[in-house]
Amino acid sequence: MRTWLKELRNQRGYTQHKVSKDAGIERSYYTMIEQGKRNPSVSVAKSIASTLGFDWTIFFDNQCNEMKQNKQAI
Repeated sequence: MRTWLKELRNQRGYTQHKVSKDAGIERSYYTMIEQGKRNPSVSVAKSIASTLGFDWTIFFDNQCNEMKQNKQAI
């Protein structure tokens, strides 16, 4: 779950529908990204980041950090 993404969206007062519409993607796809079930492509990450006002690389930084933490826990 990408709680940071949901928190950013809520801070802006946006719905999933608004973010997905502004980013040019389907709401169901955005929902899966927010839930951590799908990873966005670079272009989609840039669109979502532009809509919500954050650095798009966070999507990939967090994924790498989460993977490192999981490996260390094993």
